[in-house]
Amino acid sequence: SNLHDPGDVHTIAPEMPAIFDGMKLAAVATVLYFLVRCLNLKSPTAPPDITYRDTPLNRYLLKSCPILIKEYEPPLLWGKSGHLQTALYGKMGRVSSPNPCGVRKYLLMQDGATATFDLFESLGDHRTGDDITMVICPGIGNHSEKHYIRTFVNHSQRQGYRCAVLNHLGSLPNIELTSPRMFTYGCTWEFAAMVGSIKRAFPQTLLIVVGFSLGGNIVCKFLGENRINQERVLCCVSVCQGYSALRAQKTFLQWDQCRRLYNFVMADNMKKIILSHRGSLFGMNSSKMEDADLSRLYTATSLMQIDDNIMRKFHGHDTLKEYYEKESCVHYIHNINVPLLLVNSSDDPLVHQSLLTIPRTLAEKKPNVIFALTLHGGHLGFFEGAVLFPQPLTWMDKVIVGYANAICQWERHRPPCLRTRRGLCPQTECSRTTLCKYLTF
Repeated sequence: SNLHDPGDVHTIAPEMPAIFDGMKLAAVATVLYFLVRCLNLKSPTAPPDITYRDTPLNRYLLKSCPILIKEYEPPLLWGKSGHLQTALYGKMGRVSSPNPCGVRKYLLMQDGATATFDLFESLGDHRTGDDITMVICPGIGNHSEKHYIRTFVNHSQRQGYRCAVLNHLGSLPNIELTSPRMFTYGCTWEFAAMVGSIKRAFPQTLLIVVGFSLGGNIVCKFLGENRINQERVLCCVSVCQGYSALRAQKTFLQWDQCRRLYNFVMADNMKKIILSHRGSLFGMNSSKMEDADLSRLYTATSLMQIDDNIMRKFHGHDTLKEYYEKESCVHYIHNINVPLLLVNSSDDPLVHQSLLTIPRTLAEKKPNVIFALTLHGGHLGFFEGAVLFPQPLTWMDKVIVGYANAICQWERHRPPCLRTRRGLCPQTECSRTTLCKYLTF
């Protein structure tokens, strides 16, 4: 009979619990393996890899800014993942970011565009007693209201720096464009206008030039375009830029480090900014855009497609290659003679390792350049913290202000005849002999 006797008892074989336990252990082990791999937990902490020429100034800077040669320690559980550092910066910006109080300034450009920047006065005297202004260029589509900018500005103000932050043309949602043009990868017009305005408003001030990501490209290109742009500039700091858009173009189509995915997300953000100004960019009589360009914008899935269909046309470039060539700082950066700190992270998912030969080679050749490459930090992340929760202030904020402080102290101790008033390093005015008494770099 197929009917079971009510007295029958079904028992589980004694080896079954062991099998279940084994499966659980295997599942836990698998999860842990992927966590360790994805979070890069086995990666060591290390000091940044520093490339520089052995000069009196560079030795002084590394001694006076010890954070550059100490271990950078990201939060233990997630800080060694470049993706999580980048995602946290992108989504949150910073933790408990302050709200510095500034004044918005408007500058009318020659082509009818209206540039804006926000001015934040220092919250005390600078340690040298000098009047010093940080002129800051944010990342792609960013402005003074972004959390990472607010955190950096507040930290700089507390150290005695006045801060001027460029709002990229078209990036502020509540400011209408007054000409059919917005910010591009390497256009320095608005940044130059802001710097000029600061120099006129504060005739005694000296400048610290700071650029984040795309802003790093703009400030380095600005300084290298014309020697006059280096007048009254004490130094420049660039963080997480890619140096050459032409070389970066190929890497942005690759899937390693999920770069193609980041490309799609950034393109989507750019699309939203452009479409929010479609009336100004496509509707004005002087516009260089056509209806077909708008149609192609809707279907674009990469920054390169947007650059080719929209961005290059703002400045009349015939091809995407020409646009990337003309707007990349790699062709101008070697003209910078003021002290220059270039910072990148090895696990930055947006900046491919092959691009880092540019700053490394520059630092090997030029005595005024220091290149600092961290093991971790992602793209503009650089969070610090013990295990899980990051500190409000990042390693990046501390490094920029620490380097700036060291430069200001060095400048203070130089003979008055050599100080940065005209902003041109004395050795650029003489025949560069190795024993030249002015060769401070």
